[in-house]
Amino acid sequence: MTMRFALVNLFVVVMAVFLDQFIKLVVVATMPLGSAIPVLPFLALLHARNEGIAFSMFASLSGWTLAAASSLVLLFVLWLWWNTPRERRLTHFAFAIIFGGAVGNLIDRVTLGYVTDYIYFHTPVWSFAVFNLADAFITVGAALIILDEFWLLPRRARRGA
Repeated sequence: MTMRFALVNLFVVVMAVFLDQFIKLVVVATMPLGSAIPVLPFLALLHARNEGIAFSMFASLSGWTLAAASSLVLLFVLWLWWNTPRERRLTHFAFAIIFGGAVGNLIDRVTLGYVTDYIYFHTPVWSFAVFNLADAFITVGAALIILDEFWLLPRRARRGA
C-alpha cells in the first residue's frame, strides 16, 4: 500500500468521523431531546438517543459491553479492509466510510453511554427507525461492497477473461 493511497483512505475516515460528530454536536446543542423539526413531509430531524445498536437492539446491555462488541467488529472490518486488494478502490472507499461511521458511533457510546440519532423517515402510517450520519455511512458502505463484489468485480473479470 502506497503512502498516498493510505493517506486518502485515512482522510475519508477522518472526514466521516468529523462530519458525524459535528452534526451530532449541533443537534445536541440546538434541539431538546425528543424534539422534531419537519424537513419534508416524510423526513424530520428528531433528536433521539439510541442505547442499543441498530434499531435499538441489545439496549439492555451495558454501554461498555456494546462498546467492546463494536470494537471487535471494528477490528474485523480493519482486517477485511487490510486484506482487500488495492485495485478494489470502491471497496476501499466503502471500508473507509464504514470504519469512520463505526468510530463516530463508538465515540458516542464510550463518552455518552448512548448514540445520538436525528434522521427520521416517516409517513402518516409508517415510520423508519431514527438514525444518524454514521449509520448512513455504514449502510452505504456495506451496499457499495456488495455492489463491487457481486456486480462490478464479475464484470471486470469477464472483460479480463
